[in-house]
Amino acid sequence: MAQPTTAKTVRAAVMTAPDAPLELRELPWPTLEPGAAMLRTLFSEVCGTDVHLHHGRLAGVPYPIVPGHVSVGYLAEIRGVINDIDGKPFHEGDLVTFLDVHETCGRCYECLVTKQTTRCPKRKVYGISYGVADGPLGGWADYIWMKPGVKLLRIPDGVDPVTFIAGGCGLVTSVHAIERGEVRLGSSVAVLGAGPVGQAAIALAKLSGAHPVIAIGAPLARLAFATKMGATHTLGLEMPHDERAAQVRALTGGRGVDVVIEAAGDPSAVSQALDLVRDGGRVVIAGQYTDGGDVSINPHLQVNKKHVEIRGCWGCDFSHVYRAVRLLAEQGSALPWGEAITARFGLEKANEALAAVESRSVIKAVIAPA
Repeated sequence: MAQPTTAKTVRAAVMTAPDAPLELRELPWPTLEPGAAMLRTLFSEVCGTDVHLHHGRLAGVPYPIVPGHVSVGYLAEIRGVINDIDGKPFHEGDLVTFLDVHETCGRCYECLVTKQTTRCPKRKVYGISYGVADGPLGGWADYIWMKPGVKLLRIPDGVDPVTFIAGGCGLVTSVHAIERGEVRLGSSVAVLGAGPVGQAAIALAKLSGAHPVIAIGAPLARLAFATKMGATHTLGLEMPHDERAAQVRALTGGRGVDVVIEAAGDPSAVSQALDLVRDGGRVVIAGQYTDGGDVSINPHLQVNKKHVEIRGCWGCDFSHVYRAVRLLAEQGSALPWGEAITARFGLEKANEALAAVESRSVIKAVIAPA
């Protein structure tokens, strides 16, 4: 007599509502259509966005959700044929990551005219704008459903998955920010914020040939790591802003830096960035992913008289993830990316992971389901 079979499930840490403890749940295994796959999660990062999600600071989030928007793992099941951008098919067992943004329409004004798919009104994001009712679509789970059309990227031979996830969202965001800032050989750069985005921006500025690269932030452990990632100078937040600005000018012949990348998330950092940039320089605002409130600036003294260019930097597209992976393949050994991960947590410890990131007691934390 045939024995009844137990349906496969996905074990996931679920954020049920703002400020509520995460719960460990068993979710249904999805029905895979042609072009879909299941990814067995090796690592999924815990970033500042997840802290904001936990405090309900992002609009339109369909709680309960499975957090985790940047992940890496092995393809466990594939239905049909899924090709990479070079037309090479993926196979079960391949080590991959994926663009967390999905369902951009390719038909709207933003997709077709302004060519900024990060502003497509139809876009969805794994770990942020899919709910549990949609399926296992976040990285804080032992498996992630790769829906048909999700853009997969193969992790090249020689790139440790730890190195990739250590860069993670911060690296991809910083590829975009460095691009927006047009950082080039010989540029002077200041980075406000020493979290994962700031660390990656420092590293990319260094690899781009910038000098000096000035890291501004806290705590001291993060500033020490910023030096390892390429910062030539560090300035702590215990120093008053006016003194930090004076030191930045002293390091740049009295002028201020060519490019400031704001990666702090505090609105006051935007005004401070305008004080650090030279006349005719450029400020890239990359850290204001949630609405932290208003900040006062002097349009005459800080912007117009200085002839400053201000650029926002929202999200990323496939090109930024692709270039981040290629960078690690070609220059990943140049800097100690993997050392950024100072804590790993199992799914059952997701609440502790969030608390560690919020308190800044870690440089980078990851969820490791296995």
